Amino acid sequence: MDKYFKLQNGSDVRGVALEGVAGEPVNLTTDIARTIGNAFAQWLEKKLGKTNLKVGVGHDSRLSAEAIKTAVFQGLERGGCAVFDCGLASTPAMFMSTVFENHGYDGSIMLTASHLPFNRNGLKFFVREGGLGKEDIKEILTLATATGEIEAAELSNTSTVTLMDDYSAHLVQIIREGAGSEKPLAGLKIVVDAGNGAGGFFVEKVLNPLGADTAGSQFLDPDGSFPNHIPNPEDPDAMDAIIAAVKNNNADFGIIFDTDVDRAGAVDKNGKPINRNRFIALMATIVLGEHPGTTIVTDSVTSTGLKWWIEEKLGGVHHRFKRGYKNVINEAIRLNETGTPSFLALETSGHGALKENYFLDDGAYQIAKILIKIAQLKAAGGGTVDELIAELPEPAEAIEFRPQIMVDDFAAYAENVLEAFKDLVEQEAGWSLTPNNFEGVHVTTENGWILLRKSLHDPQIPINIESDVAGGTDPLKRKVVGFLSGFDQLALPS
Repeated sequence: MDKYFKLQNGSDVRGVALEGVAGEPVNLTTDIARTIGNAFAQWLEKKLGKTNLKVGVGHDSRLSAEAIKTAVFQGLERGGCAVFDCGLASTPAMFMSTVFENHGYDGSIMLTASHLPFNRNGLKFFVREGGLGKEDIKEILTLATATGEIEAAELSNTSTVTLMDDYSAHLVQIIREGAGSEKPLAGLKIVVDAGNGAGGFFVEKVLNPLGADTAGSQFLDPDGSFPNHIPNPEDPDAMDAIIAAVKNNNADFGIIFDTDVDRAGAVDKNGKPINRNRFIALMATIVLGEHPGTTIVTDSVTSTGLKWWIEEKLGGVHHRFKRGYKNVINEAIRLNETGTPSFLALETSGHGALKENYFLDDGAYQIAKILIKIAQLKAAGGGTVDELIAELPEPAEAIEFRPQIMVDDFAAYAENVLEAFKDLVEQEAGWSLTPNNFEGVHVTTENGWILLRKSLHDPQIPINIESDVAGGTDPLKRKVVGFLSGFDQLALPS
């Protein structure tokens, strides 16, 4: 009974789809994928109150994609759906398949496990209003449990479409209109690292038509074994790879995507990463230039310097909220609904969404916004995007560590730790609870800050410490570790 619910990962379904990693038995089988596909058809029919539904399905470069995809097709067809095989696709494109007039699907499914290892896979679900939430996934998995195993059958109502051509043309049009030119990137060398995920399309179908020289782009071919590096803009090896590509090719700009292209990072012409706080700062600069004074929603681990940048430098409002891209996006949507304009929601992981783009977390769309700015600066006399964020204050040091909780009821244990830490903060000289905090215990100190929070899904207490002075994180970490040593069910770092 639990085999379906164990696959829920927040607003996604994720599991092990291939053998090959010790201690990780397959739990996302084709039988289970077939039933979940059928359950989505049932859920969608009930939600929309109609039959003869059209559903698009795409996938990233994972080795298990074809087998899982075929099973999902079978489940959807059994549920009475006409199925449209979108092939290798990005997650944002699969949402757009419900919006584009020439597709207009009632719902869509993306098969991906983001940047997770080769043996994993998963399903993300979309309707025209956006991605499904946690409660929707619970309903689908409840239907899957009630339905049980479905026999495989020959496909009879599935057709192939070229969604990524349409999605790419959509991005090209947006960039041309924003930059006011047919080939706004002519004369610029721009390199892409797709990490052997689904992002290779961006070179041939977006950058080249806009006039960019893309020689030196790398790892564009889809390969679900991910032979070169993890396709993840947060991964140090991945960032080192795109930095090297920029330097080796004397490029003006470098772009890196995660596996399914809902996240992105960048590198400036000097080989300096534009990710995490710097990526948010650049996007905030662009969006606040278009919407002065708007509220920028971020997750909880952004820097003090970024808050200064958004509020003091740019005149916006920084609303630091909870971790989790859905949390950040939903908070921006809530703010708009309650009368507070918010045009941008970004997480330091690279997930981000703009109001103008359906609040869809779309790495390629964010890069498109940056490319428009690059083209505008070039046309105006040769400025570059790194100059836009040159004054961003950056921390001297930043660290993260994650003590493991060794009890089954880890959520309750974490709450006890956080409550006790809050008491410590109130007694510690030079420490104070940060106002307007929405997650965990955020502490402002004389030279930096500390955040203790519960992990969204894991038996951990993630701890972030940032300092504005060299050597400043070590004494803060010692103080925190000393406090945590009083809890015998925590595994602390050595």
